[in-house]
Amino acid sequence: MNKFVKPSNLHLTISIIIVMMVAFVYGFKPDLWFDVKVVTIDEFNIYKAIMGVYIAFSSLWFIGIIREKFWQTATISNALFMIGLAFGRIISLLFDGIPSTIFLLGTIGELILVFYAFYQFKNQKSN
Repeated sequence: MNKFVKPSNLHLTISIIIVMMVAFVYGFKPDLWFDVKVVTIDEFNIYKAIMGVYIAFSSLWFIGIIREKFWQTATISNALFMIGLAFGRIISLLFDGIPSTIFLLGTIGELILVFYAFYQFKNQKSN
């Protein structure tokens, strides 16, 4: 079975695909999918830094798929990354109001990935 579609790696594979796409959009064209206006060099710099963090985490998840000894680290980092995003979005929802549909769907997806990552981690530990 292909390592990337193996059920125990599915959370990592899905995360890599989505996070890498978002990374490059944030880094080079943040207004493509999102209602943001990036004007200053400092703002572009912030988005490029976010892109770098997203690429770094995606790289760790990729390594976790291809090198079994890094799977646990990749899975824990994936769960923490997604719960961090979801937590921030929930705080924004409470304090700032309802965002666009893409962010609401993102929050749901992030929460699903958190639970799936923890589920896979627990299953892997019991095997």
